[in-house]
Amino acid sequence: MRLQLLTAGESHGPGLTLILEGLPAGLPLDEEIINQDLARRQHGYGSGPRMKIEQDRAQILGGVMDGKTTGAPLAVFIENRDHPRWKGKPIRRFTIPRPGHADLSGVLKYGYDDLRPALERASARETAARVAAGAVCRHLLAQFGIRIGGYVASIGEIRADLQDLPLEERIRHALTSEVACPDEPAAQAMQARIREIMQQKDTLGGVIEAVALGVPPGLGSYVHWERRLDARLAAAVMSIPAIKGVEIGPAFENTTRPGTLVHDPILLAGGDLQRAGINSGGLEGGITTGQPILIRAAMKPIATTLNPQRSVDLAEGVAVETRYERSDFCPVPRAVVIVEAMLAYVLADALLEKLGGDSLAEMLPRFAALPRPRLSDVHLRQDDPVFWRGEETE
Repeated sequence: MRLQLLTAGESHGPGLTLILEGLPAGLPLDEEIINQDLARRQHGYGSGPRMKIEQDRAQILGGVMDGKTTGAPLAVFIENRDHPRWKGKPIRRFTIPRPGHADLSGVLKYGYDDLRPALERASARETAARVAAGAVCRHLLAQFGIRIGGYVASIGEIRADLQDLPLEERIRHALTSEVACPDEPAAQAMQARIREIMQQKDTLGGVIEAVALGVPPGLGSYVHWERRLDARLAAAVMSIPAIKGVEIGPAFENTTRPGTLVHDPILLAGGDLQRAGINSGGLEGGITTGQPILIRAAMKPIATTLNPQRSVDLAEGVAVETRYERSDFCPVPRAVVIVEAMLAYVLADALLEKLGGDSLAEMLPRFAALPRPRLSDVHLRQDDPVFWRGEETE
């Protein structure tokens, strides 16, 4: 692993800090590159009241000089503009854990005397720091022609019809949709369903797809379990709050089909080795194939609901109902950029691992020399090898 990401901060604290270590020197970088993705995280149909209060902005504190990364750790601060409403004021004690949150599990693990410390750190507010780091990784990947995008495939029971829509068009159309869905009829139905759930004082989940285009073959490895790139991607995406399922390509749908209809045939076209589909999600044996990478993330309906849920007052030891803490009704549209961020982070790490080098100038020619899926880059012997020699073959 070349990249390491640390984040610190609480949901209602002074702000979030991230440190991203392992970036090469010479990457042009300014705060607006980060702010573009932070804005996407804050806007989406079904957002709650906090998104109207804060407008996140990144402040680069270290690792960039004269507009370029230095090779030192990158430090970024994101101010919580809502913090003055909390600073220096007594906060009502929090003793009723909410089902689906880390409230109770956090108290049992860390021994807090109030539920709020668990709420504050387990909150999805932390993902703003990850989006900032992902924006930097996205920008690094772009120097090599690798593009990251995403969109909403479903919200609740409403599914987008994406079968005949190319990946690049899905990404482009999603950027102009309030629900980040490239299928306009489905997008309108999703908005109507979100309005219904708001009236019902409930929440909705959905499925997000994130895509990487232009990825070279050969990233990742099968030689150890933790180096498999599909495992690394799944772990990174699963770490996002409320994400409870991850697929590489149409993995669950593939379980219903025979193998001859699942695996991507290898075709020869003018010396190039091409694939007839991306059922593999762009990975075989934990290694990129050169096809687009497709990740599907299942996001549960978030646990904070206006309608109270059954719980227990831990201080009083009696059955009660939960108290409402402000939140989204449907966070799926604005979570797209979070899934993209984790995809970008893992791919940037894998690319740095593959290329080595301390500067962008070192890495670019190495990237250009990478093998591609074509016959001229494959060199196989002509005889029948003996791989394990015994006495009779010595």
